[in-house]
Amino acid sequence: MIRQATAKDAEQALALLYSAIGSIAYSLAGTNDHEQAMETLKHFFGSRENRISYENTIVDDRGGQLAGLLVAYDGSRAERLDEPLLERIRVKPGQAGYTIVKEAQEGEYYLDSLAVDEAFQGQGVAKALMRAFEAKGKADGFPRLSLIVEEENERAYGLYEKMGYREDGLLEVSGSLFRRMIKTI
Repeated sequence: MIRQATAKDAEQALALLYSAIGSIAYSLAGTNDHEQAMETLKHFFGSRENRISYENTIVDDRGGQLAGLLVAYDGSRAERLDEPLLERIRVKPGQAGYTIVKEAQEGEYYLDSLAVDEAFQGQGVAKALMRAFEAKGKADGFPRLSLIVEEENERAYGLYEKMGYREDGLLEVSGSLFRRMIKTI
């Protein structure tokens, strides 16, 4: 069942989120220490008004087991949603000018992260989450949807392409190149 995430989903959601964002987790947490990064992301998932908050997350719940999750938000709110993460990092010595790459643009509904638990892959979870994302973007009046996908992730790229997304340039995030993809709705 596709549903809005809650703060109580943090434990299961964290593993899925990390599988989706990989090294970006360390950039968002402002640390290279894995345990510290995971604790920071767990805190922010359970909090409001930030990029990775449960408020911006939908999940596919299969009887209490999260089969997948999708994090999405209004691109015009990206900088405001990153501010709580940045505030935490900037108080550290030598981090005063720390920034997070803005992946989303104004006027678009942005798919930040999508992950499917290995046990549920190949069962249509990603497509169901994508349809829910697109329906919300359309219902909220966005003219365009966007996302980024790692350059070498051909499987995800193929899914997005089949769903009508087209490539719109490259973006470097946390030292890796990503293809930016958009879909007009």
